[in-house]
Amino acid sequence: MKAALVTSAATFGYASVVERNWFALRQYEVPVLPAGVAPLRVLHISDSHLTPGRHRLMSWIRSLDALEPDLVVNTGDSIAHRAAVGPFLDALGPLLDRPGVFVYGSNDLYSPRPKNPTRYLWRTSKHEHARDVADLPWAELGAGMESAGWLNLNNRRGRLKVGEHDIEVAGVHDSHIGRDRYDQIAGPADPAADLRLGVLHSPEPSVLDQFSADGFDLLLAGHTHGGQVCLPVNRALVTNCGIDRARVSGLHRHPAAGDADRPWLHVSAGLGTSPYAPVRLCCRPEATLLTLLPGIS
Repeated sequence: MKAALVTSAATFGYASVVERNWFALRQYEVPVLPAGVAPLRVLHISDSHLTPGRHRLMSWIRSLDALEPDLVVNTGDSIAHRAAVGPFLDALGPLLDRPGVFVYGSNDLYSPRPKNPTRYLWRTSKHEHARDVADLPWAELGAGMESAGWLNLNNRRGRLKVGEHDIEVAGVHDSHIGRDRYDQIAGPADPAADLRLGVLHSPEPSVLDQFSADGFDLLLAGHTHGGQVCLPVNRALVTNCGIDRARVSGLHRHPAAGDADRPWLHVSAGLGTSPYAPVRLCCRPEATLLTLLPGIS
């Protein structure tokens, strides 16, 4: 019994102090651009769940500008405290001077609450905010990013010129809590665009299917935290949404099986945690640099 308690305490200490602050940069090459088009570097950040005291996280986010991304995509759950908007925008720092797009997650609207984390083994958090009034400064957060020139893609569609690249973009608000309105952005993507990019917080298969049917060729999402507490070799126990555990994070195709025209899907394991569940185990916090390349003809 004593040995088990010591092991549990040591594991919790590692997960809450070491791995939670052991930030990783993931890198992938994605063959998604037309032939002859120059590579495009996309920085994908998600799920910071920032509180004002997380100085290591803020410093690490700020350091990502050294990667010189062409485009920054933020897939939501950026804050977890009423006073976190300023610190989050400061953390983005020079990244805000680059082209960017964003959507919200539920935790940009609703304050986190204490809860038993084991509940995710048998249910998702889908209905936890169903009757809540939004109490976080989500509008201030969005205005801060929009004032820097980033596109708000919450149930919106638009066009970006990034260097020589012509990019069609579309996104939805958080489908995990039923705020997505795909009908407001529905319609075939422009085949003349160099890239057709879909952005969403929670990788719910029904929404991914709609992006896929409309011809979007790269989809970026977050929300899952990569499982957050995993078995060794990143084997997630839960996803907290409809995506299968095999695609809880990383680069995959959607649907998982089918013809060669399926879009690419990248799910970020995210950078933070709820302040009431401040642990990561076998699932380091992460941001991702996606280098988009011409596809194989």
